[in-house]
Amino acid sequence: MSDFWSSIFDFSDYGQLLALVGNSIIAGAVLGIVGGLIGVFVMQRDMAFAVHGISELSFAGAAAALLFGGNVVFGSLVGSLVAAIVIGILGSRARDRNSIIGVLMPFGLGLGILFLALYPGRSGNRFGLLTGQILSVDIPQLGSLIAISVVVLVVLLVIWRPLVFDSIDPDVAMARGVPARTLSIVFMVLLGLMVAVSVQIIGALLVLALLVTPAAAALRVSSSPLVVPLLAMLFGFVSAVGGILLAIGGSLPISPYVTTISFLIYLGCRIVGRVNGRRLRRRVVPA
Repeated sequence: MSDFWSSIFDFSDYGQLLALVGNSIIAGAVLGIVGGLIGVFVMQRDMAFAVHGISELSFAGAAAALLFGGNVVFGSLVGSLVAAIVIGILGSRARDRNSIIGVLMPFGLGLGILFLALYPGRSGNRFGLLTGQILSVDIPQLGSLIAISVVVLVVLLVIWRPLVFDSIDPDVAMARGVPARTLSIVFMVLLGLMVAVSVQIIGALLVLALLVTPAAAALRVSSSPLVVPLLAMLFGFVSAVGGILLAIGGSLPISPYVTTISFLIYLGCRIVGRVNGRRLRRRVVPA
């Protein structure tokens, strides 16, 4: 039993290992903060399913690049953007969007599995596309992640007000002249970019842990337009960086640590939200 726990948590050489993963910690911090922020709009626009659909096409693009000797990051970006644009153009309504995603997901996953099955190289490269490889982030990967995240953040801030309006009350926003279709496509492109870099770090199977769960947790404890984004970014940061710091001391991949922290934060927020809701009802209902 002690051997089992020592394989999960072993901090004997933690100081030396920590010095080797500076790039990974920066990558996790950036991904957690920007992913948490864009996740607020994912939840408000009911697009959690879309994140998973885009990640499958991103996985297929990365697997194709791996098989044919191309740039994996570029392949992942192409797959994500194709899926995001298709969903943004054809899926203006929730029912249409879910149908399109339901078609794209198995198609992308099937292509990705096919490309990985044909790939003759190291199995670690194949496994990394599914579960991530944040502990081996190099300078070019870190640079591309930061550059893409900055672009996403800047554009998100530029379209923030109309995007909030369209996300909360799309019918009224359209009546007021907000370009809902254009906003939808722009937002889907931003989401596709974040999914692409997230797949490289945390893997296609677990991307929801950073792009959905932190925002879902924040919405459980607050409805403030200022507090929710701040909490989502904080929760994303803690999940990503905390997962890295725990993974350094064990032999397991990064993903279980990140997803566990993210889930525990969400569970805690649900409990807090329920307790606060009961207190509010007691104040409203007269004795």
